[in-house]
Amino acid sequence: MRRIRYNCAMSLDGYIAGPDDEYDWIGVDPDIDFEELFEQFDTFLLGRRTFEVTGDPGASAQSGTRTFVFSRTLSQDDYENVTIVGDNWEDVVRSLREEPGKDIWLFGGGELFRSLCEEGLVDTVEVSIVPILLGGGIPLVPELSKRIRLTLKEQRVFEKTGTVSLVYEVKQVPGATPL
Repeated sequence: MRRIRYNCAMSLDGYIAGPDDEYDWIGVDPDIDFEELFEQFDTFLLGRRTFEVTGDPGASAQSGTRTFVFSRTLSQDDYENVTIVGDNWEDVVRSLREEPGKDIWLFGGGELFRSLCEEGLVDTVEVSIVPILLGGGIPLVPELSKRIRLTLKEQRVFEKTGTVSLVYEVKQVPGATPL
């Protein structure tokens, strides 16, 4: 089964985007091999807001990638190179996991992350903590309806920028206690 990996950058105070959806504070670390990172994925999952702000990450990655945008307001007729997913999103995600292929990148979108995580559809949370305090914006994850346990699997400090990369495995707990 393919893994769904939530991989994102976050400010030290817990935001994945600023108050106006800006992400200009996320610098490029010279020690991160972005080409190697993108090679690990062939499918991208984005929420509508992330898609509208950043576009299609698969378009700038390698050929053969697919992008799925989760939205109840966008129309498939308006987008040729991405798949718009509205209803039955859980079935779509489960089906994608069952297909052969590389890992699936949950590319931004705190609300989409929350929804997938609460349904047990996220395997890892990979956060690069950027040394900046934004003071407000889009949180890593909006309020959860239940606790999600994580286990630290990797950590790395990028000395040139001070960015800290953390990789957690999501522990699926049947019947987890609602908050």
